[in-house]
Amino acid sequence: MNQELLYKDCIEACLQCMNACNVCYVSSLKEYELAMLRECIRLDRECADICDFAAQSMIRQSPFVHEICELCLKACEACAEECGKHQHEHCKECAAACRRCADACRQMLTAA
Repeated sequence: MNQELLYKDCIEACLQCMNACNVCYVSSLKEYELAMLRECIRLDRECADICDFAAQSMIRQSPFVHEICELCLKACEACAEECGKHQHEHCKECAAACRRCADACRQMLTAA
């Protein structure tokens, strides 16, 4: 796979993950069992910000893309693991988006 296509796929995955994390974050705040979702909410916010940062760094072709994608991969894996513990549909969708983004970042790292 060529570098340009890798960037495009990873940027798309990051932006989709950011959106899923933001939806999960807002939706979790509306749930009754807020205390149970505290870590999910925290990681949703963190992951959304890191995914946005990763996408922007790839768009700018930052010299730090490798390190930023490595961080994004870790954040997505942590968020997917936490969201995967919950039965809410928004958590399941977020976990799936995080896994896809982690895979896309992994591809970027192995290709670099």
